[in-house]
Amino acid sequence: MVVKADFHLHSCLSPCGDLSMSPRAIAAALAARGVRLAALTDHNSALNCPAFGAACREAGIAPLFGVEAQSREECHILCLFGDLDAALGFGEWLYGLMPPVMNVPEKTGDQVYVDEDENIAGEVDKFLITSADVSLEELASRAVSLGALVIPAHVDRPSFSLSSQLGFIPDGPWDALEVVRMPDRATGEDARDMSGNPLDTLGFPLITSSDAHYPEHVGRRAFDLDLGGYVLPAGDAPVDAEMIRAALRRRPR
Repeated sequence: MVVKADFHLHSCLSPCGDLSMSPRAIAAALAARGVRLAALTDHNSALNCPAFGAACREAGIAPLFGVEAQSREECHILCLFGDLDAALGFGEWLYGLMPPVMNVPEKTGDQVYVDEDENIAGEVDKFLITSADVSLEELASRAVSLGALVIPAHVDRPSFSLSSQLGFIPDGPWDALEVVRMPDRATGEDARDMSGNPLDTLGFPLITSSDAHYPEHVGRRAFDLDLGGYVLPAGDAPVDAEMIRAALRRRPR
């Protein structure tokens, strides 16, 4: 079975996300665009994942619970969980490692999380787009130990990426690399960064995702994922992260 997937979505919890990006609005946009498997990945927090899970199940979408973690090196890493409690615990751990830089909603945007009925349940105090005091290696190791899929975000972009911050893509426990633009291997085209420079992706599977901050962006770079014989769960059954990991290995490289 091949499904459309989007593994990079921001809700109203991310200060860069529009307030219209409620979990229910995101799920509706995903369903309208034919996406069947999706992950919510707010910056350094998973507090909107419970509402996202409920909204996705109502819309017939299988949810993954994620965080776009920011390491000490200012690299953005997508950490995706099949288990909601694991995602929430990982987010709490990251938040505890963030500096006491407070959010100023009037300047940097709101950081609100909601319940399943779209009521505001709370607001996060620390500014979420800051680096946790943890190295890239430590961050990835912690996520892997909790069963997460670990995918460096937008590796071909000129900011907050492995290539922009380190100058190269290091080997690591990556299940895939997210790129903005897929190289056309059929024509012999190699991966390149946004300046056109060659980018060595080390043979890791490649995906694209929307990195949506507004409803109209949801699903804009959804990718096809061959699940083989795995059938996405319905109801409250969790997505099997190991089966998604196996499916990612079938992606182009």
